[in-house]
Amino acid sequence: MYQLRKALHSCVDQHGRGLDWCIAIEAGDDVEEVVEGGRILYQLKHRAAGVTMSDYSTDLWKTLRIWAHSVTNKQLDLDETDLFLLTTADLTPDSAGYLLQPVASGVRDESRGLQALEAARKASTSKDNKKAYEAFDKLSADERRAMLARVQVIGNAPDVDEVEKLLLERVVSAVGHAYASPFLQRLEGWFYQRTIRQLRTEEMDAITGNEFDYVFTDLRNQFRPENLPIDEDIAVLQPNPSDYASMVFVRQMDLIDIGKTRVGIAVRDYIRAFTQRSRWSEDKLLLPGEISKYERRLVEEWQDLFAEMEDNIGAESTEAEKVAAAKKIYQWATREARPRIRVGCDEPFVSKGSFHILANDLQVGWHIDFMTRLMAVLEPVGVAKA
Repeated sequence: MYQLRKALHSCVDQHGRGLDWCIAIEAGDDVEEVVEGGRILYQLKHRAAGVTMSDYSTDLWKTLRIWAHSVTNKQLDLDETDLFLLTTADLTPDSAGYLLQPVASGVRDESRGLQALEAARKASTSKDNKKAYEAFDKLSADERRAMLARVQVIGNAPDVDEVEKLLLERVVSAVGHAYASPFLQRLEGWFYQRTIRQLRTEEMDAITGNEFDYVFTDLRNQFRPENLPIDEDIAVLQPNPSDYASMVFVRQMDLIDIGKTRVGIAVRDYIRAFTQRSRWSEDKLLLPGEISKYERRLVEEWQDLFAEMEDNIGAESTEAEKVAAAKKIYQWATREARPRIRVGCDEPFVSKGSFHILANDLQVGWHIDFMTRLMAVLEPVGVAKA
């Protein structure tokens, strides 16, 4: 989790500087950045509060083993690669990690840092560090100095929760304080799924600056005042229609002989719209009374067509004629009518599913006699439950 969130933070940081970069998880290291002019490899260590990293710490030596192995096997071009060890632990004063902090710390001393490591190597008999010591021993004196010249240790680094706070601070500039948290939740959701695909498929490349810019910009646009976000996990929901056979909106379709496949589509749209609207509400993305105003518009548009149908169907109309007229209204609601809750929110399931939500509450219907027929069926059930 720390790796993922730190990598996302790196993406957001790089995004503010341009598009010529890419970032991957568990590629060259825990996190690998390829930027103009070189690479940055990160080793991340998330530890409990109060933990310190000394010259004998396994975290330090395991990291050095990975980098030393890469140097020995010519897998690391030190002229073009910066090596970062980020740990949430504190650094013991005058330890190698302490002395290898970035230049801005004012304490960096690579010669003393190397001396500290070599002294710890000679004095330690740690079995946990045995392989690391062996990898370190294989480096020549010049290779050790060259490697440490590229190493930067950052202690007391922001932990996973603090990185989240840093991310929130960065996205505020994109969507404002009110929407920062729901925006970040969705950005993290995409990033985690994208990273999982990268880890599980050989064909999936690192996240590029262009790809991240497209996703970030698209998501930001969904949070503009004229739009609302459509969440991918909701947009792909595929409920089992049989689980909803007794619901009122399905019974409304039964009255007009809607086929099984179209009933399945209606259930899908109903669930997606209901779930998406609920999430908008939970995330406080809706204006006061916005859903009510939207539903009023839907009902009033439906009323025009339903009243026209009532005028056209006479007392002598057959059931087949009533069903045919009802199907025209149903077709209008599910294929032709596209009233948007906001101008920029054009996802079809929102309007189609909202009509089914209203049909479930008997605020709209398709058959001219839908109210009397359904109430005759539903009222005894209500009495029994009471």
